[in-house]
Amino acid sequence: MSRMTYRETFEDGAGGWIAWLGPGQPAPAVIEDGALVSRGPWGIDSNHAPPGGGYLHLLFILHTAPQANPGDSYGPLLGGNRFIDGGYPRDFRNARLTLRLKGDVDLQGAELRLHCQSRVGDKAINFVLTSQCFTVTQDWTVQTITLSPDPEQWLCLGARHDLTDEYGWGDIESVLQDINIDIILLLHPLRIVPLQPQPEGPHFRRAELDYEVDRSHLPSGEIRLGEVQIDFHNTAEMSDRQ
Repeated sequence: MSRMTYRETFEDGAGGWIAWLGPGQPAPAVIEDGALVSRGPWGIDSNHAPPGGGYLHLLFILHTAPQANPGDSYGPLLGGNRFIDGGYPRDFRNARLTLRLKGDVDLQGAELRLHCQSRVGDKAINFVLTSQCFTVTQDWTVQTITLSPDPEQWLCLGARHDLTDEYGWGDIESVLQDINIDIILLLHPLRIVPLQPQPEGPHFRRAELDYEVDRSHLPSGEIRLGEVQIDFHNTAEMSDRQ
């Protein structure tokens, strides 16, 4: 059994964590005062619009394995990844994820949640942990969640109507046992309200790309991530540095 602990304090750069500004727009992470900072307005990920599991704001992304085809936009950002370079496990079953974070944010009904993405067969399978979330306060806090493979704790995001060849539905066990794409800290669910009527409904075309949305219904503010620790097989605990 592999018994390892991954810990990132961002004292020497982002360590492979990146940001996302919108479709096709990954970006270097912003670091201020030793913490990653993500500020709204955030881009809208509509890849999993209904009948999928909903819209997302992607805040902090960490690839967990080298990508065969990272693409022109992701490729330059994937170097210097201390998770991949350190050879940490990709089996996240029952791992404990601990964050040190703070922020000033109006969530508008969304929650700060963990997202896990793995390629299983010929499709990418995405899950969001809906049973546990992180609370964002104006003071630093340290919070821990456990990645149980219990399907009742997760939502499979599936795919929007025109991306079923790329994204699919699956089971959380197969995703957690080998997270071979990424983990993401994101805001979900989002309420998408078009500024103009959409004859085919708000989910047929892409929100923000094909039509404008009313951002008064979306989260705003900023979130700071000061430390990340992943305890594989529950072997260690992060000291409380509030």
